[in-house]
Amino acid sequence: MWILMYVFSYSVSPAATNDRAEWRVLPTVVFQEFSSEERCLAAKSKLEERLKEAGARMRSGLEDLKSLGQADPAQIIIAFNVECVPK
Repeated sequence: MWILMYVFSYSVSPAATNDRAEWRVLPTVVFQEFSSEERCLAAKSKLEERLKEAGARMRSGLEDLKSLGQADPAQIIIAFNVECVPK
């Protein structure tokens, strides 16, 4: 049995929000069991791909705000870690 574990968190600096209030999401930790290492690694690969895409969309949205003088992509921090470990 294998466990896929991932941790995801992000925060936006106060300058990136309309009300100038800090926006921070506490880390999310998720566990999922898999019957084989191969299935776990396939899920890990897909999850990492999706998390990278989500981060790119967030940064793209901030690029749009930057063009209006409202935000900068450097003001967002996205962190994630995905691991497959034997149970």
